[in-house]
Amino acid sequence: KEREEVFQLLFETEFHSSETPSVTYANALELRGVEETPYIRDTYFGAMERREDIDAQIAQNARKWKLSRMAAVTRSILRLAVYEILWGEVPPRAAINEAVELAKRYGGEEDSSFVNGILGSISRAEA
Repeated sequence: KEREEVFQLLFETEFHSSETPSVTYANALELRGVEETPYIRDTYFGAMERREDIDAQIAQNARKWKLSRMAAVTRSILRLAVYEILWGEVPPRAAINEAVELAKRYGGEEDSSFVNGILGSISRAEA
């Protein structure tokens, strides 16, 4: 549930680029009733703080795909999972599995295999 909330925050950020992450976060707490937890807060702000590094990792491992051509849902799932793999306290395999499940639930038909391939490549490179 918490991971899904972070995914939704990252997704919302895609469409509210004029707002700071702090405003997006505060709005989610107030308007959507998101429960504030250390995981949600730390993961969201950590992913936003390291977004350039995360996007560079995604771009490097997404062969023949530009980040700008990916659906916002896919970008958000990947950003969350890459943050968890590289800086989170979640085992990489768990981060990948959860990202694949999010892609199955929220993404298109082929998103789960796309997400799995990119994250697997990033995880192997970090091992």
